[in-house]
Amino acid sequence: MVSVDKKKRMKIFKELENFQQRDFCFSSGHILGSMCAQPHPIAREAYIQFLETNLGDPELCPGTKEIESRFIAFISKLLHAPKTSVGQIVSGGTEGNITAMWIAKQLSGKKEVILPESAHFSFQKIASLMNMKLVEMPLTNEYIMDITKMKKKIHKGTAAVIGIAGSTELGTIDPIPELSDICSDEHIFLHVDAAFGGFVIPFLKELHYKVPEFDFKLKGVSSISIDSHKMGYSAIPLGTLMIRQKHWLESISVESPYISSEKQAGILGTRSGAPVAAAYAVAQYLGFEGYKDMVQSCIEVTNYTERRITELGLNLVMKPTMNVMGVKLKKPGLIVKKLSEQGWRVNKVERLSCMRLVLMPQITKQIIDEFIPVLQKTCEEVGEL
Repeated sequence: MVSVDKKKRMKIFKELENFQQRDFCFSSGHILGSMCAQPHPIAREAYIQFLETNLGDPELCPGTKEIESRFIAFISKLLHAPKTSVGQIVSGGTEGNITAMWIAKQLSGKKEVILPESAHFSFQKIASLMNMKLVEMPLTNEYIMDITKMKKKIHKGTAAVIGIAGSTELGTIDPIPELSDICSDEHIFLHVDAAFGGFVIPFLKELHYKVPEFDFKLKGVSSISIDSHKMGYSAIPLGTLMIRQKHWLESISVESPYISSEKQAGILGTRSGAPVAAAYAVAQYLGFEGYKDMVQSCIEVTNYTERRITELGLNLVMKPTMNVMGVKLKKPGLIVKKLSEQGWRVNKVERLSCMRLVLMPQITKQIIDEFIPVLQKTCEEVGEL
């Protein structure tokens, strides 16, 4: 047991507290632009309990390894993954996307990736890291990938196609069923980036909203990335990459002679078990019904926010697909800056000349009622209204 000097501890934590006071916190309700959420209380408890664990050396932590397996089984069921599938715990959507493209490149020996303009910036990193060429597709008037133009770009050098299920900018869903048919016919790896939408779309379907299929029900879908630290209501960092065929992992496996497992497939070696325990705890606590109720609440707040904003005389870029919306502005950067100065964090999307709002589980109608007068006054001051 390590003894702790009380005076040193007090000094250190006073310094840490001073730093933390400069941060925006999710519990304030004033973060309206982030796709991450205030973790569920049970996630906090589980995270702390498993701080010492390392899933990179599973024989040291067989219990935590079992938690990981059970959580992957939960995600597998959520995404209708086949029995041939395998799941990998990753730090989030970026690592999931990188790993998926690593597999696609290894399996195909090709370098071109076809993706929509709305794809996450992690694909720019992928292009640099793995010397892959990105072929960006324009969007339709509904802000989804233009399938007609996409078909014309497929050729013998295409390694993968990317579909987005819950875009970062507007929460839109690409026509994944059509992409699935094309990629299945052409024998091309189709990766679905559902980092945000993966914990939303299944429950929208349960709530009878009209949204397209996006998961392994579609035979052409090769892999899906999904983040628990977004709409999974858990602690950062935790995502899952589901892969249709387990044997595909062999293409990126390396020998690991210094630890208990003979091989490792993935980017990270050392991996904390704490985020996995947190995500598993939340999944067990909420279950499918709990997540459905949470999504329904987020959609209700989204609809309420849409009404309050349009009542001001502002317009949205499009009708929200899920709990993400873009508010059209002439000067989005200036509005975002002024709102931040008043303690409200939102994001700008310069490409669409809009302010993005993400209505996460911690956001209530009461918080929106606090925000709207601040937004109205700010817009009036800069001539938006």
